Amino acid sequence: MIQTLRRVFLTILFLSVSTSNIFAAPASSEEGKEPILDVMGTVADHDYFNLFSIHVPLPKLIVWSDAEGNTRFDAALSTHSLVEKGNFEEVDHAVHPVDGGHIIIDFSITSHLMYFWISMLLAVWLTVSMARRYKKGIGAEVAPKGVFQNIFETLFVFIRDDVARDNIDDHKADKYVPYLFTVFMGIAFMNLFGLLPWAATATADLTVTATLAVITFFITQFSGTKDYWGHIFWFPGVPTWVRGILTPVEILGVFTKPFALAIRLFANMLSGKIMIIAILGLIFIFADIFGAGAGIGISVFSVTLTVILYALKVFVGLLQAYIFTLLSAVFIGMAAEDHDHEEERYHAEHIA
Repeated sequence: MIQTLRRVFLTILFLSVSTSNIFAAPASSEEGKEPILDVMGTVADHDYFNLFSIHVPLPKLIVWSDAEGNTRFDAALSTHSLVEKGNFEEVDHAVHPVDGGHIIIDFSITSHLMYFWISMLLAVWLTVSMARRYKKGIGAEVAPKGVFQNIFETLFVFIRDDVARDNIDDHKADKYVPYLFTVFMGIAFMNLFGLLPWAATATADLTVTATLAVITFFITQFSGTKDYWGHIFWFPGVPTWVRGILTPVEILGVFTKPFALAIRLFANMLSGKIMIIAILGLIFIFADIFGAGAGIGISVFSVTLTVILYALKVFVGLLQAYIFTLLSAVFIGMAAEDHDHEEERYHAEHIA
């Protein structure tokens, strides 16, 4: 056990100090130094795919309007190639038209988008692979074989029975299981990829979490029954004057639910990433201020705490995937539920 912990400790120490994109190199100019710790530069979206500290440029696809109001489209294999064409300039790691025009839509591939695609494709590939095994009878006629199939079956049954069927009507729940399971696996993969020092945490990007929340929003609204919409626009069982208060609140709640989904996942994953970077950054900050000895001394504290945080982040990453999936199931279940209005009619008759 002690030997295993030592290996984990040394592995994380190696990964943490060998990651070049976390810390900015000191400037050679005497006017000032660049910040030793580039926290926001690490968690921000990039125009390159970082693999083991190797930067692979990503394509730029931009629809923009020039100074005369003409809509144009530019594509390049990288930001550098786009700037070389002469229509754009790079300012603060972002491109802008040089003639005073403006960008209409930026379809460029980014690091967060890459990890989003990788995570979702991995979730789909894993599901399809396991489905083929079940068609062959492995897991259906005989017991599941292998670690991956056993873990897959455990997670799938958990999402189906304890998330979908517990929160959505039994006769409707199963049709939502593919979406809920895909969301759970995709978010889990994105969160776990973010633990790799050279990788990006896609769920620490609000556009990613907002996109997932919007998908849940549309599924929820299209699943809404007559009773669901009736409870929003004409709350049954209450006096008419009370409906004037409840209806705006219910309409507001339709939009605040997906908003809360997006912000909760985004904030949790972003804060965790920043915390790990900041704690590891103490090594370089102390070394820069007090010398190499101080950096080595504080590394004992920083790396030990990072090991603990990494273990906690694995749990938090899976927990946040579960919470997003659970709340999605709850919202869908509330919309798809058929209500019994007998009790509401009784109260309405006696209150009126």
